[in-house]
Amino acid sequence: MTSPRRDAAPASSHGRRSEQFKDEVYRQMFRLEANRPGAEMDLALALLRAWQVVDTKPENGEERQWLRKVAPICMEMIEESLRQSDTASHSIQ
Repeated sequence: MTSPRRDAAPASSHGRRSEQFKDEVYRQMFRLEANRPGAEMDLALALLRAWQVVDTKPENGEERQWLRKVAPICMEMIEESLRQSDTASHSIQ
């Protein structure tokens, strides 16, 4: 019987963590599209958490590329949502 590789668990753990932050960012993007209250802040926090995870390890090149693609889209979504809510609040007054 051979002993399991010691680096097998961290690799799978890292993969799960990577998928978790991607899922969280996508979930918050959908919430923002559905005009859920507070979704702008939740999406911004999900992006910050994702960057924090990516910056902790230098081998996160694939995740870093994904974040570089999705972050500008998220920022655009947040800014548009805030513009719309600002316009709506001004039209009510």
